Amino acid sequence: MKKIAILVNEDTMQRCSCGGCLGAFMGKRDSFARYEGEELELVGFTHSGGDLAKKLATLRKKGVDIVHISTCTKSKNPEYEAIADACAEYFDVVGYTHGSPDGKGTGKMALMLTARQPKEVE
Repeated sequence: MKKIAILVNEDTMQRCSCGGCLGAFMGKRDSFARYEGEELELVGFTHSGGDLAKKLATLRKKGVDIVHISTCTKSKNPEYEAIADACAEYFDVVGYTHGSPDGKGTGKMALMLTARQPKEVE
């Protein structure tokens, strides 16, 4: 079973129900379509603000395999690339959740990164 975490944009989370991210996850649509036929567990859903390093350490302890960064982070957060890079230290990263990876033609393609550190076997 793959363990997934979703990081959403802090400012957007103040006014968003997160239905797009959760709906895509639950329906294995958009960025989650790649897992068709696989068992998934959502073990983390938080925003990328605050102490990101502490959040990532907690996700690591929970055995997260892949972090999906929300579509709103990709389109609205100037720190998108830095957030993705921080996540890629220990997790594979999919840089969007729902919609198109190209941001509806905005020219900003979603990042897809491979973890730099191997997952620890427990």
